[in-house]
Amino acid sequence: MAVGDESVTALLHAWAQGDRDALDRLTPLVYGELHRLASAYMRHERSDHTLSPTALISEAFLRLVGGEHPAYDHRVQFFAVAARHMRRILIDHARRRTADKRGGQNRPVTFDEELVAVAGGFEELVALNDALEALTAVDERKARAVELHYFGGMTLKEIAAALSVHENTVVRDLRLAQAWLYQHVREAADRGVGAS
Repeated sequence: MAVGDESVTALLHAWAQGDRDALDRLTPLVYGELHRLASAYMRHERSDHTLSPTALISEAFLRLVGGEHPAYDHRVQFFAVAARHMRRILIDHARRRTADKRGGQNRPVTFDEELVAVAGGFEELVALNDALEALTAVDERKARAVELHYFGGMTLKEIAAALSVHENTVVRDLRLAQAWLYQHVREAADRGVGAS
């Protein structure tokens, strides 16, 4: 695995320098991990979801390689960005579906210890995303830790590497972020109930 990590990192650096062939060699090396991420996301979606893991990978990969070539320091950072793109694709999809089905109206939601488990419906996924975006404005590192762990399926060690912190910091960040998100979603739900 270490050789693969080095190869992926080297190809990412070559691609960032404009080597188009590096992207062609990189794609088969990262596809399996991207598929694992996409499958993890899709496990939390409805069984009749219109996106498949393969379609999610395709959309995310287009975002990853389209436009500028960002300089990734290592493979974990690349997959962290891929996980973020996948989450945003699903959120965009959920927002469109919510607007189509409910005229854009949000319903109150609850927040469970397993963040992703709450995101069973479109409205819940959108509410969770809104809370995560609000947390990003307050503490970006904690929001990234949540995103990488619950949505990206990364281990504590991988998150620590991606965020350049100790694993104990990741554990603490996840615990504090979870409490913050729970409170934020709860307050948003209370406001929604009072407004209707």
